Amino acid sequence: MSLALTGAAKGVYDDTLGAAFIGFAVSCSVYGVLSTQVYRYYNRYRNDRAMYKFLAAALWIAATIDQALIGHVCYHYAVSEYGNPFSLLGNATWTLMISVLSGSIIGTTVKTAFAIRVWRFSGQNYILAGFLLCLTYAQLGFAITYTVKGQVSSMFRLADLPNLPKLKTIASLSLGTGLLTDIVTAGALCYYLQKMRTGIPSSDTLVRSLTRYAVNCGILTSAFSLATLITYDVLPGTFVFMSFFFVLSKLYAVSFLATLNTRTLVRGRGTDNEDPGHPSNTFILHGSTALRVHSQRPKSGEELQMKIDVQRETQTVVSELSPHSPYAQEW
Repeated sequence: MSLALTGAAKGVYDDTLGAAFIGFAVSCSVYGVLSTQVYRYYNRYRNDRAMYKFLAAALWIAATIDQALIGHVCYHYAVSEYGNPFSLLGNATWTLMISVLSGSIIGTTVKTAFAIRVWRFSGQNYILAGFLLCLTYAQLGFAITYTVKGQVSSMFRLADLPNLPKLKTIASLSLGTGLLTDIVTAGALCYYLQKMRTGIPSSDTLVRSLTRYAVNCGILTSAFSLATLITYDVLPGTFVFMSFFFVLSKLYAVSFLATLNTRTLVRGRGTDNEDPGHPSNTFILHGSTALRVHSQRPKSGEELQMKIDVQRETQTVVSELSPHSPYAQEW
């Protein structure tokens, strides 16, 4: 009887606590990548827009809180309930439910920023951007509903971990909506980037690079969203889905910070520690025209002096000097 109980307990730990620990370990690694990205951003883009600085800080703080909640989940079941496999069949700890909401807030913030980017790249397509925002905030609504229903039920001891899949419909809608948002966003960015091709080799190479970047970010978050959705629906009553879900929110934050940090590579200098008195080269893409602009930022009261030189095209897109450059404004 004892051996049978031990074997049963081992099976319970494998697909519950073991899966949660895998998710926590991978999440810690991705959180480290995020922290590095945040450090690089503030060190490189000291003169960047206040909005971007605020978003970077807010996402890092939210990810830190989310990581702490996940850590508490693992600590609760591995330490506080050590030697008690039946705790995995009892009430869900409150941090498990709150982590659903914290992860959704991070995802919503990033997806909103990407929806705004799609709106700008698409020439202010309100229908497409509105559709993306509706999907984004619908997912947040589902996540809030799931958290509230799960937490209230647990407080009244009407729900335990095996019964949480009764909320499967809400959770599946939330995960499915997030997956659809990622796919549509990546597809829209790729489509409108391709429309910016000019036929000039250097500019088209840049477009291809940005397209690959958009696809890679979309594939990564979509893959984890899909894996979370499948494991949650196919393996109810286990923590296998946590192996992916714990990582997902940090991936969204990393994708946003990586976008901010790659502006130096995309634009050449970007908006970081550039001396405002120094001239800068801007590659302007507008319609089918490619020009190399050599500009000197004026002193107070002087008009902006621009010298258009149709020589060799630069291979980078620089900062936000020109309102006509879609790359300069939106990437």
